[in-house]
Amino acid sequence: MPHIEETPSSVLVVDDEKLIRWSLRERLEQAGYKVIVAGSGRETLERLDDHVAIVLLDVRLPDVDGLDLCDRIRLQSPNCRVIVMTAEWTPELVCRARVHGAFEVLQKPFNLDDMARVVATALA
Repeated sequence: MPHIEETPSSVLVVDDEKLIRWSLRERLEQAGYKVIVAGSGRETLERLDDHVAIVLLDVRLPDVDGLDLCDRIRLQSPNCRVIVMTAEWTPELVCRARVHGAFEVLQKPFNLDDMARVVATALA
């Protein structure tokens, strides 16, 4: 797994649930990533910059639909990969996420080690 010294890339964790943001931050920092968190679409767009390589994006946010936000992320930062997280796993949602440019779609709850592996794959 990459270490902060090896790459300036960051992971932006976007979820309205504080515990999920905290858990992902802890696990990904343990793996050596620089992690930024956001709890809304507005915060996401404010924190998105050229150093963010991966966005872990919840579909349900208080101020915007996560898939619409996926489009905005891709416009603002075209090289960024978006990994969508959802508790409402359906084949239709997975297809919609892919159409909106998601690199991967993961069902909640997920294993934190599996998420770290998906992030590593997305960066590879």
